[in-house]
Amino acid sequence: MTNRRTYTAEFKRDAVRLAQSTEHITSAARDLGIGRSALRKWIKATQDAGEQAFPGQGDQASTTAQQELKRLRKENEILRQEREILKKAAACLVQNSTLVVNGRP
Repeated sequence: MTNRRTYTAEFKRDAVRLAQSTEHITSAARDLGIGRSALRKWIKATQDAGEQAFPGQGDQASTTAQQELKRLRKENEILRQEREILKKAAACLVQNSTLVVNGRP
């Protein structure tokens, strides 16, 4: 398993500025020690979103909307699991009550 490197937003912005100031993205990426495809993605992200292109590192949610979405998804998953447990418990109770009504202990 490879370890994925993470870069700060400041590093990414500086790398994009360097790549834009030079004529060759490949040489800028080599000088920085990063992959050419990663630098291209950073340049595209900067063109699409401007200064808000790199809100955080890795999977960290930095905006309030992202944090709220992550929290709600986690809560939703917990509620689904609880619902499944209750369905199984209800089925067991129905089965047990049927056995008792028919005279079986």
